Amino acid sequence: MKVIIVGGVAGGASCAARLRRLDETAEIIMVERGPYVSYANCGLPYHVGGVIEKESSLLVANAELFKAQFNIDARVNCEAISISSVDKTITLRNAKSGEVTTESYDKLVLSPGGVSVRPPFPGIDLPGIFHVRTVPDAKAINEYLEKGNPFLAGMYRYSGFQAVRPKTRAVVIGGGFIGLEMVENFAHRGMDVTLIEMADQVLLPLDKEHANVVAGYLKGKGVKLNLSDGVAGFRQGSHGSVEVETKAGKVFPADVVILALGVRPDTTLAKMAGLEIGERGGIRVNDQMITSDPDIFAVGDAIEVKDYVTGNWNLVALAGPANRQGRIAADVIAGRDSSFRGTQGTSVIGLFGATVAWTGVSEKTLKAVGDTDYEKIFFYPNSHAGYYPGAKPIAIKVLFRKSNGKLLGAQALGLDGVEKRIDVFATMLQMGGTVYDLEESELCYAPPFGSAKDPMNFAGMIGADILREDMPISHWEEAKSGFILDVREEMELMVEGIPGALLIPLGQLRERLSELPKNKDVHVVCRSGQRAYMAARILLQKGYKAKVISGGMLSYAHNYLFANPEE
Repeated sequence: MKVIIVGGVAGGASCAARLRRLDETAEIIMVERGPYVSYANCGLPYHVGGVIEKESSLLVANAELFKAQFNIDARVNCEAISISSVDKTITLRNAKSGEVTTESYDKLVLSPGGVSVRPPFPGIDLPGIFHVRTVPDAKAINEYLEKGNPFLAGMYRYSGFQAVRPKTRAVVIGGGFIGLEMVENFAHRGMDVTLIEMADQVLLPLDKEHANVVAGYLKGKGVKLNLSDGVAGFRQGSHGSVEVETKAGKVFPADVVILALGVRPDTTLAKMAGLEIGERGGIRVNDQMITSDPDIFAVGDAIEVKDYVTGNWNLVALAGPANRQGRIAADVIAGRDSSFRGTQGTSVIGLFGATVAWTGVSEKTLKAVGDTDYEKIFFYPNSHAGYYPGAKPIAIKVLFRKSNGKLLGAQALGLDGVEKRIDVFATMLQMGGTVYDLEESELCYAPPFGSAKDPMNFAGMIGADILREDMPISHWEEAKSGFILDVREEMELMVEGIPGALLIPLGQLRERLSELPKNKDVHVVCRSGQRAYMAARILLQKGYKAKVISGGMLSYAHNYLFANPEE
């Protein structure tokens, strides 16, 4: 059996190595149009920032290793230029020599990845404007920052006080993963950084209240934000700089510009082969990674995948799913029964010492598909036992089914312990878990690492209490127009308060019940929710219609105080 794999990074390299482990007799050819195979493109921003100092650290394997260890013919600088699905042949071109050859195949695996979005903006080809997609991209940026611009290569290199160098100005366009990682790494290099994002928030998979907190955090780190404003074009500035013009008429001078507008599936070869392309623009595959041609497989950023929660087709450009898809394609080619469960988009990003992570669907996604069978909760547990030094709060939002408690999605922000909580939630979600399962989860505990009731246990307990009707809840969009009972201490109002709310500290509540109405909902609030829950339990047993405002004053801050992160 002869198998040709197009693309030698995450999905393609995983497929090739897995297939060899399963079938020692197969002839395997892996072609990669770039100069490297099996490299860590997720680490590129950190190489530009100097965190990963050596380019070689990004190279997981090379063509020689694939040949020596796996007996795989890995060809770099080799581009697949056409496919004949009828003849089962693929045409290859050597990028250096120009030589064109044709290879036959029994099975073909397409892992061409995605193509960086590059709109036809005026001036987009000016020097100093870069993508961050490949190792050569990162190398080009580093070389440009060192010597490519007349100013950057100029007087600052001379000795003496006259050579004090002003900050290099970087403009990053796009507030997704790569965009924000480049923002952080340019700041790490001491640059003056501006982020331009056409949407009204960064990190589009997040719900807006959490995205606003991220934006506010970035601003606090000195990043200039320009949201809800797209790029109109580029023009040459003075001393080799570039001026970025926006649709709102703003102009941002830059010494270096990063285009981080996302990627689109590379479907050029798939269309040549007559393969089905899905409604989202990716190659359509089944759960065994087989395309509309039974002898052609596809994996990675170029394909559409089923969302594990909604069942809808989606595009997910993540290394984890691509690696799993490559392994599954190899299994199926080798005759094994293997299938892809779908993706839930589990993701994490580090920003200036903080962590943002999420999995599953967001609330805005549920609203977009018309799904109303869900509840949301906000809570703010410590990352580990509060009495042990260094505990940090984590802002967590959890979504689950009202009807049966099934987990739908979670988002978390914080300075410690964020990603491990989302990992727990992601695993539970993929196994079809519920809030009741989270409630009963047995997780690691020692004071430096967690609490006897872990934040994920708390998520389950809160959700289960809601579904058991032990803790009716409300949210600020409802509570603000109703009767609000504040059970904090009077001194806390000096920090923040809700106009029109009735203040009765929790310790006084039993003696002052007569001040509360019995004919309307009483929305109970404290700082984060614990005292409000205790107050609600008192009121419910006394015949009052009590509801806990989820997340208390902390969720109020997320929803309202961070609503304009640019200000």
